[in-house]
Amino acid sequence: MSVELFWDHAGFSSNDALDVARRLIPRIQELGRVVEERDYGDDAVPLILPRENIFVDNCKSLAKEFSETRLVVIVGVGGSNLGTRAVQRAVLGKFHNIEHPEKQILYADTVDSDSMASIVRVVKKANGGVLLNAVSKSGNTTETVANFEVLLSQLPNSSRSVVITADEGSRFERLARSMGFKILAIPKKVGGRYSVFSSVGLFPLSVMGVDIERLLAGAREMLDRCLTTSIEENPAAIIASLILLNLKRGISVHDHFIFSNDLEDMGRWYRQLMAESIAKEWNALGTERIFTGITPTISIGSTDLHSMAQLYLGGPKDKFFRFVTVAKNRESVPVPVMPEFDTLVENIQGMELGDIMDAIRKGIQKAFIRAERPFIDVVLPDKSESSIGQLLQMEMVEIMLLGRLLEVNPFDQPAVEDYKKETRETIRARRKGV
Repeated sequence: MSVELFWDHAGFSSNDALDVARRLIPRIQELGRVVEERDYGDDAVPLILPRENIFVDNCKSLAKEFSETRLVVIVGVGGSNLGTRAVQRAVLGKFHNIEHPEKQILYADTVDSDSMASIVRVVKKANGGVLLNAVSKSGNTTETVANFEVLLSQLPNSSRSVVITADEGSRFERLARSMGFKILAIPKKVGGRYSVFSSVGLFPLSVMGVDIERLLAGAREMLDRCLTTSIEENPAAIIASLILLNLKRGISVHDHFIFSNDLEDMGRWYRQLMAESIAKEWNALGTERIFTGITPTISIGSTDLHSMAQLYLGGPKDKFFRFVTVAKNRESVPVPVMPEFDTLVENIQGMELGDIMDAIRKGIQKAFIRAERPFIDVVLPDKSESSIGQLLQMEMVEIMLLGRLLEVNPFDQPAVEDYKKETRETIRARRKGV
C-alpha cells in the first residue's frame, strides 16, 4: 500500500498547480539522471542511497555485534539524529523505552547540563551493555563533541562499545581510527538533513530492531513516483507547487498537523529539512538583499486543537497546513460502555479511540474549509517501515524541487555555519578569560 496525497482544498485549482509543477520536469529529469548514473559528485546524491545495498549490508553486519546491547545512546544533533529518532518512534512507538526497558534508546542532542546528567546516570546504571554511536559529518560540532567526551568518560575501557559515524577523512574519523573505535562513513555529498538512508540512520535503526530493508523498499517505491514526469502522478512536484503558490499569496507558515502521536518527530525532521533548505538569501541588487523562506511548524492532533485552533481558524490567513494521518493504527482501544458517563459526552460509549480521532480530524478539516484555510492531506497506510520510508523520501524530493522553484540551493546552510563559528570564538575567549 502507498502513501496517498489529497489536495482538493489546497487553495488552488488543479490547472494552476499542475502548470507550476510542469515547470519542474527538467529538474525531475536531472534528479533521475543522478540516480540512474549513481553520480556521487552531485548534491542530490541522497536519492541514490535507497538503492545502495552496501550501506544496508555494512550496517546490518555491524548491528549484529550489538544484538545484546541494552542501551543505545545516539550522540548527535540536527540531521545527525532527527531522522533516526523520527523513524524509531514512528515504527517502534513513542513510548518504546517504557514498554521495553530491556532495550532503551536515548538521544544526547543538547548540552543542557540537567538533561545530560540524567543520561549519564542511565549509562552508569546500565553497568556495561551500552552502545555509544556518535554521529557528526565534520566531527567539530561543539555539542556533539562535548557530549561524546562526557559519555565516553563514563564507559570503562573494558566495556567500551563505540561506533563513530563521520565523513571519511574527517578529523573525527581519524581520531576514531587512532582510538580503535568502529567507523561508518557518510558519503561526502550527503548532508545531515538528507542522511537518514545512509549509515547515519541505518546502523542505529538496525540495532534497535527496525527493518531497514523495508524502510528502503518504501523509499524506492516513492522515489519512482517522485521522479515521474507524468506530473499528475508526482506527489512531490504537486506539493512543492502548492507551497510556492501559497507563498506567493503571502502564506509563509507551513504547519505539519500530525494526527498520530508517534509521528511527532517526523514533523521535527521535516522542520529542519524545510528550514535549512529553503531559508536563503537568493539575490543581491546593490545594497538590497532579498531573502526567501517558509516557517515550518508542528501541530499534534488532537492535542494542539485545544491550544492553537482559535489562531488557526480565527487568526491571520498566513498558514498552509499539511495534515498527516494514518489509515490503520497498530492498536485498537475501545471506550468502555459505562452508562453513567454518557451524560458527559454522548455517543462515545463503545467507540474505538481511532474512530474518535478520525472524527476530530474530519471536523477540523470541515472547519478549515468553511474558514478558507488551505490544506493538503497526506495519508499513510500504517506506521510500518515501508510507509515511513515512503513519507521521508517524498518530502526529501519535494524540498529539492521546491528549491528549484524558489531559485535557492536546497543543499547548503551557510547561516548555520555562522553560529557555529561564533560559538567556537566565544568558548575560546572564555577559556582565555576574556
